[in-house]
Amino acid sequence: MAQAVHNYLIFETDAGFCGIAWNAVGITRFQLPTKKAEDTERLLLRRLVAGEPGTPTPQIAEAVDAVRRYFGGEEVDFTGLTLDLEGQDPFFREIYAAARQLAWGQTTTYGALAKALGAGPEAARDVGQAMAKNPVALIIPCHRVLAAGGKVGGFSAPGGSTSKIRMLELEGVHLGPPEPAQQSLF
Repeated sequence: MAQAVHNYLIFETDAGFCGIAWNAVGITRFQLPTKKAEDTERLLLRRLVAGEPGTPTPQIAEAVDAVRRYFGGEEVDFTGLTLDLEGQDPFFREIYAAARQLAWGQTTTYGALAKALGAGPEAARDVGQAMAKNPVALIIPCHRVLAAGGKVGGFSAPGGSTSKIRMLELEGVHLGPPEPAQQSLF
């Protein structure tokens, strides 16, 4: 059986060039920004079996606009976008559905997300693997899922954990040690 062709678009945001791929069902892939359009296209195509540039559907145009607004610092909700996660591991799809419920500026941990799904603490590793393999990063907000103790954890996107921190900072989330309290001299 021939693999369905995905259309894709590379577009510029305030953070760099992003890529989005879709089929007749919905969005199938999303590439977080890189500095060069060619790099974004190469990374996006690496994850597509068959892809060719295409004219965005109204929903894809809406998604592109939302991503541009997001990287411009505007609060954006991606939950209304239709995804096609066919071929993803069934438990990963459950994890992705739970992660999609994390709102702007809201974070959780791998362990807490596993627990919310009714799985034991050992499933935290599965949550981490699902986030690392997230085909539509940002739209499924894996950057909002942290390691134990609120630590950054890994991030497989270009720029690694620095990109994750920047995305969280866009949302008003600041990780790291708290600012020292002002101390009185007395």
